[in-house]
Amino acid sequence: MEFRKTDIMDINQVMNIIKQAQTYFKNQGIDQWQNNYPNTETIRKDIENNYSYVLIKEHNIVATAAISFDGEKTYNNIYDGQWITNEDYAVIHRIAVDSNYKGSGLSSEIIKNVEMLCLNRGIHSIKVDTHEENLSMQKMLKKNEFEYCGIIYLEDGSKRIAFEKKLD
Repeated sequence: MEFRKTDIMDINQVMNIIKQAQTYFKNQGIDQWQNNYPNTETIRKDIENNYSYVLIKEHNIVATAAISFDGEKTYNNIYDGQWITNEDYAVIHRIAVDSNYKGSGLSSEIIKNVEMLCLNRGIHSIKVDTHEENLSMQKMLKKNEFEYCGIIYLEDGSKRIAFEKKLD
């Protein structure tokens, strides 16, 4: 498998995966990624900012994620807990896997690749947040040794649960 930055030519395939995830959340009754978010403009900005990555298997894009090393202002305040570290970190946002590949470990593959990106930059922490009802994401994070840290609030006031993994 190949993990690489998203090219603007990939945007339709990435949006297809995002739309599958939005439908999945809606069908599960999870109020995450609804109301036209993330949309094509969100992904276009991720590509322009060099945040967007894709995972490719057999010449097909099978997963996507946004990875930033620029900090996350909504992480400055954490409630009912605390971050493990206060050093530089990567943030993973908008992780999604093609419905045909759900349950095949591709999210964990993305995490492994993000860990390599971090270590190559001398970064030893990855932070993530997710909706409290997104149990599949929480299960994947725990499987990949992320620790629950507390609650953060997005800019629109939405509550999210926050996780961090310290890399050796």
